[in-house]
Amino acid sequence: MSATTTEARPFPGKGIVVQSGKLFALALDVVVGVFRRPFQLREFIEQAWFVAKVSSLPTALFSIPFGATISLLLYQLLQQFGAQAATGAGGVLAITQQAAPIVTALLISGAGGSAVAADLGARTIREEIDAMKTLGVDPIQRLVVPRVLAMMFVAAVLNGLATVVGVAGGYVFNVMVQGGTPGAYINSFNILAQFSDIIVSEFKAVVFGFFAGVVAAYRGLNPPPGPKGVGDAVNQSVVISFLLVYLINLFMTQVYLQVIPPKGM
Repeated sequence: MSATTTEARPFPGKGIVVQSGKLFALALDVVVGVFRRPFQLREFIEQAWFVAKVSSLPTALFSIPFGATISLLLYQLLQQFGAQAATGAGGVLAITQQAAPIVTALLISGAGGSAVAADLGARTIREEIDAMKTLGVDPIQRLVVPRVLAMMFVAAVLNGLATVVGVAGGYVFNVMVQGGTPGAYINSFNILAQFSDIIVSEFKAVVFGFFAGVVAAYRGLNPPPGPKGVGDAVNQSVVISFLLVYLINLFMTQVYLQVIPPKGM
């Protein structure tokens, strides 16, 4: 094999590395754009209202079976050790730390993120983004920053909603279906749960909202060519956001458990 042929062969993972670099470069541009003026307040409010409108009801409905399933599994597990009275403690901890931010992130990515990717993708196909650049308007600051901030804000709000609804769903299922005691379920909250769990849950939701917004904006600004480009960009943004959510959640959970010891230790 000649040296020329060897040099011409592309690195197999080059495309992934380049795309990842551009994605994180866009994330950095968004962070810098937050502190630049003028801030697009009207665009932020409109996008926040839209994302909240399409995500609130699915988040609440999705959290109910999540809470019930966690309550079911914990009750069956703890019953083997005679500690079923601690179902509330484990359920609240699981919902607050893990289930609520993940549910919020998945629905924010699926509903709000897909809309952002479709909107920016359509603007890109119609060459509106290029026209803005020609006129000296920064599309990142004008379009991307308010959308990402809106998704972060709505994610924090919906995370609280998912936590309350999930805990309530677990409570109703434990008391009405499994025959648990209401007082024992509520009193066990303080066994494992602590205030830092709420803080890390909200922080996770904000981080998930940020990356979901950045991924949606990136795919919208760089759709695949062809008539199906926008649709493919929307699908790709949702899939990539889901993968990032699980990876980031694994990393953040590990760091949190190392920094903040469990209650009672």
